[in-house]
Amino acid sequence: MRTIKIMSFAVLGALALSPAAFAQDAGADTASGKRFAVVGGVTLLQPKSGPATGIDKVDGGPAPTLSASYYFNDNVAVELWGAADKFDHRVRTSGGAKAGTVEQQPLALSAQYHFGAADNVFRPFVGAGYYQSNFSNEKIDGLAASGDHVGLRTAKGAIGTVGVDMNINSTWFARADARYMHARPELSVAGAGTGEKLKLDPWTVGFGIGARF
Repeated sequence: MRTIKIMSFAVLGALALSPAAFAQDAGADTASGKRFAVVGGVTLLQPKSGPATGIDKVDGGPAPTLSASYYFNDNVAVELWGAADKFDHRVRTSGGAKAGTVEQQPLALSAQYHFGAADNVFRPFVGAGYYQSNFSNEKIDGLAASGDHVGLRTAKGAIGTVGVDMNINSTWFARADARYMHARPELSVAGAGTGEKLKLDPWTVGFGIGARF
């Protein structure tokens, strides 16, 4: 959570400085016509509660994230987004007891539409695409009465994004975004599929700093 606070203060500082900094730089340069953008930040991922019978909650957590975008024009872009490290989750049973831990690392490709002119201080955007999230280091064997290893198959599905870019100048910007992933990974026991799927469907909230060129 300390990382989340640091990034939040950085974004708020950038937002406070952005109108003056962008106005000063606008006469010399412009964001319009720049085709590439990269963003680095931190994201909090939180799965929904009660994803399956016997599981009350899968705790969320933060991880660093990166994205790279190509702009076909000032408004339409395609973005590759993913976690630079794994999200850590604690799995809790219906009684609130800890059943184990699991890690995941999502990767997504989305089309986006950015509203307004490229040089606007605030630029909201929306996006939709496809993602996969790989689960690893599952230590939730207590969920199986047989004591066999319990694993999660790769989650695949749709991802939706809403966010806003806050221009600092023609190159640098701060970003805040939220994403929804339709995640229904299948539980496996001793390497065999069970047919039971976890309804994780996580939301993410992210903050970052980006550059366009």
